[in-house]
Amino acid sequence: MTQYLLAGIDGSPQSTAAARWAADEAARRGLALRLVHAQTWIDGINADRTQPTDVRGLTVRMLADAEQEARRSHPGLEVQTELIGGGGEPTDLLVEAAASADLLVLGSRGRGGFTGLVVGSVGLAVVARCEVPTVLVRAAGTDRPGGPGRGEIVLGVDTRAPADELIDFAFQQAVRLGAVLRAVHGWTPPASWGYAGWVPPQVESEQFQAIESELLTEALAGRRQKYPEVLVIEECRIGTGGAALVDRSTEAALVVIGRRHRPHHAGMRLGPVAHAVLQHAKAPVAVVPHD
Repeated sequence: MTQYLLAGIDGSPQSTAAARWAADEAARRGLALRLVHAQTWIDGINADRTQPTDVRGLTVRMLADAEQEARRSHPGLEVQTELIGGGGEPTDLLVEAAASADLLVLGSRGRGGFTGLVVGSVGLAVVARCEVPTVLVRAAGTDRPGGPGRGEIVLGVDTRAPADELIDFAFQQAVRLGAVLRAVHGWTPPASWGYAGWVPPQVESEQFQAIESELLTEALAGRRQKYPEVLVIEECRIGTGGAALVDRSTEAALVVIGRRHRPHHAGMRLGPVAHAVLQHAKAPVAVVPHD
């Protein structure tokens, strides 16, 4: 069975950028690219009702244009297009379609999103449920300077529970891009540090920093040996992991964060770090599900 990358498009600038990112990534991986549009009742709302338009025909043309651009930028790339579903929720359609893909790529905000939101409700819902790594891409011109494929791979690491799937994904992306991997860990001082405005002695602060840095080094040790060609920068700082990753996203090619598998669909499955990164990062963000 042919392995492929899946990109969901809807005609928005963000989805156009996602299709381009997906084509680049498919070419790097030597995989086919599958471009899909999830048909919902919304498809009929944005049509110009003063013109007798065929909404399905316009959607097919949108997919064809995206296919042509992908083939033009990467001659020889296998590209498929498909309309999926005939109604229903786009989240369900995209999650189901991505089940057999290596990677799902989406625009950070679709055409129905609210102005000012970096990531729309569909994007958040998909990354919270999708069982394959999902990349959210902002519109062209809104990401960090330098264009796609440049800059560091920025990885968020939970040193208390490092995830093999997450770390492997980041190292593999660094290999594909020939990029530096920056592993970032944000840590919170003990609650007693802030009690009554108390500031700890410098030596105690340095001791905690040394412990956190050692944990980060241990979390990456096995992957450093597995991918010796990757230059790794370890960054351990006081503060939330979300703030540290957003700060480093400015010059990043990709920010990589994790999401734990959940046995049910109830409740929120994206933590505060993931929400902060998805809403404020300047680079594409990959969300990797893990145990």
